Amino acid sequence: MKILITNDDGLSSDGILAVKQAVEDLGETTVVAPQSQQSGVGHAITLMKPLRVFKTKLKDGSYGYAVTGTPTDSLIMGSKFIVEGGPDLVISGINVGENLSRSITTSGTLGATFEAASFKIPSIAVSLEIDREDLKFKNGPEDIDFSFAQKILKKVARNVIKHGMPEGADILNLNIPANPESEEIIQTKLANRMYSTTVEERQDPYGHNYYWIKGDMLKQDGEGTDVNTLHQLHQPVITPLSVDMTADVDVKKWIE
Repeated sequence: MKILITNDDGLSSDGILAVKQAVEDLGETTVVAPQSQQSGVGHAITLMKPLRVFKTKLKDGSYGYAVTGTPTDSLIMGSKFIVEGGPDLVISGINVGENLSRSITTSGTLGATFEAASFKIPSIAVSLEIDREDLKFKNGPEDIDFSFAQKILKKVARNVIKHGMPEGADILNLNIPANPESEEIIQTKLANRMYSTTVEERQDPYGHNYYWIKGDMLKQDGEGTDVNTLHQLHQPVITPLSVDMTADVDVKKWIE
């Protein structure tokens, strides 16, 4: 069993090392991740400039590979070049901050798993809810306890190895609460949104306007959704995803 581990927080993030430690007794692990923080880049791929790869020593003394590109670039480099014969399983994370709702299309963590799924590689995205905003989007280590997330991830990864992916699912999106009240994992559906979205206008010292896209975290967005379940019940949630975005509708009168 060859396990490729990636993320969007960068190779120096403690979250990616936490994944390696959680699953290294389940197979041969290889860590390939962006050289720097790449949150919010979605499924972006680098086409108009070359990529470089640097073999880099991790905090535990092992080595990983830093890619000068996106999570999707890292996944491609890992599965098509670095891991001989390609991986049997991809795990992306542990992301610092939850990845919930249909907004996952903006997530680099999920972007890597969508690319892996297009190669028909079973994939798990794993993210940890964070109640301190200052810990998000950093380069380098974070003061975060990943131990509960590691325990839940290992359970899911072991079952994927044992049973394969659920029929009809290409990706398992796993989110872990910051303050868990139970180890029971609840299956959910995607909410509509994870954040409200606003634009904040500011002015630089020279009188020119600039803008921040921002938003507040939504704690409720539909019964049985990942947003509601994680934030209201404080239990791990898992959402099976498919890369087939075809809508099962009849468009006859739109094309006549």
